[in-house]
Amino acid sequence: MQKVAAAMSELARVLARALAENLGCRGHFFAEDCGESTCFLRLNRYPPCPFFQTTFGLMPHTDSDFLTILHQDHVGGLQLMKDSKWVAVRPNPDALIVNIGDLFQAWSNDVYKSVKHKVMTNWNAERYSIAYFLCPSYESTIGSCTEPSHYKKFTFKEFRKQVQEDVKRIGYKVGLPRFLL
Repeated sequence: MQKVAAAMSELARVLARALAENLGCRGHFFAEDCGESTCFLRLNRYPPCPFFQTTFGLMPHTDSDFLTILHQDHVGGLQLMKDSKWVAVRPNPDALIVNIGDLFQAWSNDVYKSVKHKVMTNWNAERYSIAYFLCPSYESTIGSCTEPSHYKKFTFKEFRKQVQEDVKRIGYKVGLPRFLL
C-alpha cells in the first residue's frame, strides 16, 4: 500500500504542477503546502445491494481537496455530472481517473472545475476503488493564483469547517459558493 500511495502522491504533484504552470502560476505551491502528512489514500468497498437503482454507494458531491486520483475496478458505478445529466464512467482497471477538487477550482479562479460525481451500487457485485487525495495543511491559505479573484481567501480549515456546518445544518455540502466575492 505504501508503494501505491507514494506513486499516486508523485503523480498528483506532477499533475498539479503541470496544471498550475498551464495557468502561468507557480507550480511549487503544491510541493510546499501539500505534505505527506496532509494527503491521504482511501480504500473503498461498495457491497452489492438489491436496491441498486436507488441506493448510493456515495452521495453526489464534489471533492474538497486539490486533486483526487482514483483507481477503480471493473464493476463500475461511478457517475459524473455533465450538462446537467449523470453520465456513467466506463470502468477501466488499467486507467486512472483524475478529479479536480474544490480547492483547485478556487485556486485556478474557475479555470479548472470541480466535477460533481456519485457512486451507485451494483446488485450482484462488490465494487472496489482506491482514491488518493492531494490536500494542503489546514493552515494553508487558498487564494486565486490569478487576479481578480472570484473567491475570498480562506484556509483549508475554514473550508472544511464550513462544509461540516452546512452538512449538519442543511444536510448537504454547499462548498465554494460560500466563499465567492
